Amino acid sequence: MVNDDNINRSTQYKKGTYTIIIKVGTSSICDEHNYFPKLANLSMLVEAIMELKSLGHRPVLVSSGAVGTGLRRLNFQQKPTKSRAKIQAIAAVGQGRLMSKYDTLFSNFNQPIAQVLLSRSDLTERYQYINACNTFNELLNMGVIPIVNENDTICNEHSRYGDNDTLSGITAGITNADFLFLLTDVDALYTDNPRNNPDAKPVHVVNDLDELHVSISTPGSAIGTGGMSTKLVAANIASNAGCTTVIMNGKYPKNIVDIIKEASDNEGKEIHPEIGTHFLPKDTLLRDREWWIRFGLAPVGEVEIKLDTVKTLISERLITKGGENKLLQKLHSVYPIDIIDTKDYFFPNQCISLTTTIKNKETGKDEVIEVGRGLSNYTSSEIQLIKGHESCDIIKILGDGAKARSIISKENIAFAFSKRLLQVLNLTAN
Repeated sequence: MVNDDNINRSTQYKKGTYTIIIKVGTSSICDEHNYFPKLANLSMLVEAIMELKSLGHRPVLVSSGAVGTGLRRLNFQQKPTKSRAKIQAIAAVGQGRLMSKYDTLFSNFNQPIAQVLLSRSDLTERYQYINACNTFNELLNMGVIPIVNENDTICNEHSRYGDNDTLSGITAGITNADFLFLLTDVDALYTDNPRNNPDAKPVHVVNDLDELHVSISTPGSAIGTGGMSTKLVAANIASNAGCTTVIMNGKYPKNIVDIIKEASDNEGKEIHPEIGTHFLPKDTLLRDREWWIRFGLAPVGEVEIKLDTVKTLISERLITKGGENKLLQKLHSVYPIDIIDTKDYFFPNQCISLTTTIKNKETGKDEVIEVGRGLSNYTSSEIQLIKGHESCDIIKILGDGAKARSIISKENIAFAFSKRLLQVLNLTAN
């Protein structure tokens, strides 16, 4: 059961037993033009999932397709583009039909499934996030295959993830998954668009997303919402949770089994994959609470922090160990004297973006960059009153409104650590 805020996100599992997230897009489920279901594709996918199950693994399916299935059921010729309410209504019609198809296919193997509908607002409170973790864990312990989709029927623009690539990355974090497979219509990421450049080379292993230089000019399908850029977002979310992400062609789901078998047989050894693009987990992982703040929540406002403060906060977390940058577990708070300004209106305990201003070396102009996220102890209006002051002045200014000595408590900060950020801030480990 997940009930500890200080969980370390290390990839720990018994030899050969993995939690595996598989994300399948609408284009793999429905025809783009007439929305007829691609039953052959779905059957091969289900067979691959059941083979993973027979090998002792714990598969989770993140499936798009509710809107496409609804369009077919209602005999609509195309997806509406202007009415969000109409799209949500179509999703409501299609979601039940989609689950019925999956239930029929999995029933051939006497395999129980569960529908899990998530939205960003479902993880707003810490207890909600922990409940989601516990529910997934219980389903997997019972041998049930969860089938996850965004709750398109009731989500608004502020509470939705917007695409199931991002949702799959979130699911990987919630389940503490070992692998995330993003099934798409290309074999891998390429150095350039292979449809236009015959010399484009596939990239099979990515150690650091910040140093990735590839073509992401593949759009989403006509009935889907994602493209290659959203898959990179998902890979970043998952890699920070200790999960390996694989982008591969969805036409051959059996390849998932082959990749997992190779990983299981060579655990702890260096392998050289030839199928798909593999994004390796971060060397330094966020704690569970940090990951939830950084990726599970959507910032509703912004607080700009002094550049020197940012450098101090980050450098204090860096030590040199084995020639690599590592984070100290102890975090440090953000105080009123560290604050330059706020943006937008927010309330206590809401997630806010932490930014600072740097000088862009190429343009010579000031540039605002996000360095992390946190949970505020005060409203934006209160911060405007106490910014630049010492903590001892808070009670003098706010009186009974004084809640804490800090703007953001140390346990509620999650920095966006990356090699690029360290380079921008001119920080290195000593």
